[in-house]
Amino acid sequence: MPDTSPSLPQIRIRGRSFLSLVLSPEAPLPSWLASLDKQLERSSFFFLGKPVILNLELLSGQEEGLENLHFALSQRNIQIISVEGGSLTWEKLKNWPKTFIFGNGKNIDNLDMPANPQTANVALPCLIIDEQVRSGQSVLFPEGDVIITNSVASGTEIVAGGSIHVYGALRGRAIAGISGQPKARIFAYQLEAELMAIDGYYMTAEEIDNDFSMKAAQVYLDKDVMTVAPLLKIK
Repeated sequence: MPDTSPSLPQIRIRGRSFLSLVLSPEAPLPSWLASLDKQLERSSFFFLGKPVILNLELLSGQEEGLENLHFALSQRNIQIISVEGGSLTWEKLKNWPKTFIFGNGKNIDNLDMPANPQTANVALPCLIIDEQVRSGQSVLFPEGDVIITNSVASGTEIVAGGSIHVYGALRGRAIAGISGQPKARIFAYQLEAELMAIDGYYMTAEEIDNDFSMKAAQVYLDKDVMTVAPLLKIK
């Protein structure tokens, strides 16, 4: 007799790239959490819906409060998907969810990585967008610069490995230098961004001086401080 039993569905496994944020706590942890709370007061939505990797490379494993750090972050609606830079041998991590531990505690910085493209004098690729980036859309281009010859609406997110150039109004969130490029910049013909970040440092709209609001400006890091300056010098 022919087999009439229902066939089982085929299992499909696919890869997918996504942007994750990295948090690197420092000792003493109570002070670091207090500083994090101040940042969240200014930008409560910054971590909303974003997967976060917790990098423990700045800790020794003996810090007060480390055993409850993951719980403290979850109370702040920060979703940890993995941990790097720590070690499974740390006593204070023994009760952490084992799904957090990534790479058996090996620091990703210890892996052999290719030379920085800028150091090797190799031109970075760029992504050019001529259309308006509308609310709810996101652009992720970790390979290099993002150039937008139109405007960027509020409720958007532009993420680039290098610099971000917007030849129109820049609203929404602009995150540059995610490939470890502290010299990346954000350029806007009309600066109205809700949030901007470069190489992990960020500032919100409330921190932008009114003198630069809705004007041509550039944003860059100056000794790890987000700095806004005129894009054009007017005599």
